[in-house]
Amino acid sequence: MSRASDAARSDPSAASSSRNTCDRTIPRAISCRSTVDHVLIDLQQWIVDMQWEPVTGGVVADACVELRDRFAHAGSPAVILVRYVRADGADGGVDAAPNRLVPGLEPRAGDRLVTKNGLDAFEGTGLDDHLRGSGVTKLVLAGLSTAHGVAATASTAKALGYEVAVAADATASRSRAPHGTGAARRARRADRPRRGAPARTGHWQLTDVGSYR
Repeated sequence: MSRASDAARSDPSAASSSRNTCDRTIPRAISCRSTVDHVLIDLQQWIVDMQWEPVTGGVVADACVELRDRFAHAGSPAVILVRYVRADGADGGVDAAPNRLVPGLEPRAGDRLVTKNGLDAFEGTGLDDHLRGSGVTKLVLAGLSTAHGVAATASTAKALGYEVAVAADATASRSRAPHGTGAARRARRADRPRRGAPARTGHWQLTDVGSYR
């Protein structure tokens, strides 16, 4: 066990100080542990099994497991796990086998499981209230897919005032173009409000989080 861990157990203030330090394995702009949350999007079996580019869904899932473990090592063990189910229950709901999160990404103690019925993890889920109540100001997003659930969630997060990084090495899309420059175009389309909804102006970009090992 590290000296920092021993100090944290004997002195609560030391634990607080440790949580407020930054880890260089995560981009500096999003690395302060006390204000960052890690959001993993739509890593359910039926989604992971689809055809993805430039890597397979299995590769994305493995990268998300690694990213999750790196956040835990950095002192931020809790993550937001987002899953999609149909509002009408036609897909069997959250208990249907295809809708379960893939092995290795099951909820752990302290995690928050968010169930959505559309692309955006913020829409109708109370996620913004949870994050603000927890003092979170920065988000690292990963999962499937870059041009859909990840893009919609990233765009809303930026519009709501969060600092956002999308892990390029822990996400994928249906084709290579949307994973790159097309992702930014998708984000701009996501900014266009639905009828009766407030305007959104969030913009984000892909970040190679893996380069900060």
